[in-house]
Order: sequence, then structure tokens, then C-alpha cells
Amino acid sequence: MKYLYHGHAYDFHAPAPSWWEDSAGVTVETDDLANESNVCCDVAVIGGGYTGLSAAYHLACDYGTDVRVLDAGRPGWGASGRNGGFCGPGALKRSRSSLLRDFGSDAVKAFGRMQRDAVDLVAELLEKEQIDADKTGHRGEICFAHRPNRIPGLIEEAKTPDDIFPFRTNYLDRDDCRAFGIAGPEVWGGLLMNGPFGLHPLKYCQGLARAAQRRGAVLHHDAQVTGWRREGRDHLLSTPGGVVRARKVIIGTNGYTPEDLHAGLADRLLPTLTNILVTRPLSREEKEAQGWTATDVAFDTRKLLHYVRLLPDGRFLFGGRGGWDASPQGVETRRRVMVRHFRKMFPAWRDVGFTHFWNGFVCLTFDRVVHIGFVDDDPTIVAALAYHGSGVATATWNGRMAARLVAGAADINESVPAMMRDMPPRFPMPWLRKATLKVAGIGYGIRDEWL
Repeated sequence: MKYLYHGHAYDFHAPAPSWWEDSAGVTVETDDLANESNVCCDVAVIGGGYTGLSAAYHLACDYGTDVRVLDAGRPGWGASGRNGGFCGPGALKRSRSSLLRDFGSDAVKAFGRMQRDAVDLVAELLEKEQIDADKTGHRGEICFAHRPNRIPGLIEEAKTPDDIFPFRTNYLDRDDCRAFGIAGPEVWGGLLMNGPFGLHPLKYCQGLARAAQRRGAVLHHDAQVTGWRREGRDHLLSTPGGVVRARKVIIGTNGYTPEDLHAGLADRLLPTLTNILVTRPLSREEKEAQGWTATDVAFDTRKLLHYVRLLPDGRFLFGGRGGWDASPQGVETRRRVMVRHFRKMFPAWRDVGFTHFWNGFVCLTFDRVVHIGFVDDDPTIVAALAYHGSGVATATWNGRMAARLVAGAADINESVPAMMRDMPPRFPMPWLRKATLKVAGIGYGIRDEWL
């Protein structure tokens, strides 16, 4: 299969060296396709992350569908098992003003309602399926101004009407942030959003996988789709373990989508790296010395943003966008950059050690919006992807919607917000995607630190 980055990033047999992997508990038992023959199903789902597992769960639970999930590694190997664990709104990289200009208020309102529903859906699944995913932070999510000149933008955001953005927001000045439990030389104010929360992303993913299995879905590991052809009305998907024949297909591979998986997706996606450091457990005195005691999730106002949170055992998670080299050398270079940023932002912890560092891909599009729709207008193929680094909630919602679409239980024009309907546009010069990303990253870095 063809990928944009160094092959080191696509070793599906090597789990991410993450804190999540070390603390998730027993791995989900999945089926080996090589042990079966003549595998047929109603729906084949490509990708065992939140999108694919949510689709499989809802197909099996709500419609009694014979569904198989095909993952190149195992459930949660990709972004769903290695992200920061922020369950909140996002899934695009556009300002509200640009969305209102390009799509109109009705479409923006529909997207806002979807975001609220997505967060609520994850909370409902955690409770309904008794998934212990270490849910943390009861006050919401806070975006903090990393420079004083970002404060006016947060104050303006706090004025957004509830029907446009259905998460209650409140502006906190610097003293309010300190009282909230968030303080540092790069915390000048913050916007608190009620509703989002933190979780253990791999525990959630594995819990969703087991819930899908209980409803009858079959999950396959080491089942990378290496070939795809049509035979009459059926799709024949070739994997190392055998061929799967399906009437319909859902694609939920996001930033790990091969360039040549399906011609209808070619040149439409741009994976980019995000990186995470995790410290050793911090003592109460250490947390108080820095002024960071809140367990709520938080991120800053950078374009190449940092996302941070205290974990239940006192470890501190420090994430950051950036990096264009997925080779072992490139990963090590990014680790050193991340450590330097951490020491600058949290000076009281300058001597604190780290136990884990890892990275993975988020998925961008040319229009910087999440998408779900029929590939090449074929009603038997639905793709749901491109979460722009905020996919815990939206991917779960997209998976449920994909299930409804292939089951014929929803009309895409009535059920999917207009801005995210259909496939993303192709990049005008797709061979320059990585180069453009690198140039943009350099520009964003200058803007973040100096403008």
C-alpha cells in the first residue's frame, strides 16, 4: 500500500510506546481471518478505531447487521488508541466567521448541534456499556491564551450565541484561571466550555470494541485491505488472511488511510503528526508549585496548539502539533522539541522526568472540515473521516451516522450537516501536500511565538 510518510509510522505490529498501552489492561481478543474461508458479510468496516467500532456497534445493535471490522493492526492501534483523550467539540480547523460566510447560519447551527450530540453520545455509551475509561474533568474544557494579545479573541468567542455553539462558555481572566487550577507564564486568560471531558482513549476504544462484539460484530486483526474489486453487486476486499465479500463497505481509516485504498479518496487527505509526552506522577506539592491542579482538559491558542491535562494518577500529559518526519530520527528530533516547549511552559517542573513519548497522525483536508458521505456517489460505500485532531466525539458520531446511512435508516441530506456532507475536495497539487504542510508549519510557528 502507498503512504505519504516513512514506513516506520505504519508498522501495524508495533503498538505505540504510550502510557495508554501500558495502562489499558487486557487487549481485546479478535479473530484471525486466516482461520476462516469464504468470509461473507452484509457490511465490511475498514478501520478499527472509533469510527469503525461505532459503526459496527450500531449496525449490530440497532439493525442486527452481519458486520465485520478489518483493521491493519488491532482495535485502537491508530489515532483512537494514542490521542490525548479529549472528548469535546472540534473536528475542523476553521473560524466560525469563515463557516458562517461559506455555509450560512443554518448549516453552522446544525454542525454545532452535531458536536453537542457527539459529546453526549460518548458519555451515553460509557454509561450504557459500563466502559471504565477513567473519565476526568467535570467542569469542561478550557482554551487558554498563551499570549496577552489572544485575550480579545477569547472574550469575543464567549459571546457566541448558544444556537451557534451549544456549549456554555465563560471567559476567565488570569486570576480566575489560577483559582480554577490552571496557571503558568503562558496562561493569560481562558475560555471555559461546559460539557467536554477527558478519558483514557484506549480504554474507551477497547470498551467500544467489546460492546460491538457482544452485539454480534466480528473484529479481525492483521487484516489490512490490500486489494479491492467489484464482482457484481459485491465488494471483494483482499487481506493477508483472505478475501472478504461484502454488500456494503464503511471506510473509517482517517489519518492512516492508504493513498491507494480507493480511487475515490485519492488526493483528498493530508495526515500530519501530533506528539505526546507524559511525566512521571507528580506530587501534590509539585502541582501546587506550578499552580496546575485542575484535572479538566485544556489547550492553548496556538495554531500549532499544545493540549494538556492531569491524568488520574498525577501524571501530566503534554501534547503538541508539528513535525513532518515520521522516521525514527524525525521522531527523536520532535521529542527534543517537545521537552524544550514543556520546560518553557511549566518552569516549576523543569526537572520532572518523562516516562513516555509517542506520536501519530491526525487527518486534515483541503477545506479543513470533517466529512462523511458516499464515495464516488456509490450508496454502498460510505467514508467517514478527517477529524483534524479532535475525533473522540465526532468519530463516534460519524460511525453511528455511517451505520444509519448504509442501513438505509437515514437520509444524508436531512441527517448530516451540509458543511461535512460528501467527500472532501481534492488537493489542487497533491504531490506538494507535505511540502505545503511544512511551509505552513514554519509560518504558524512564527505567528504563534512572535505575532
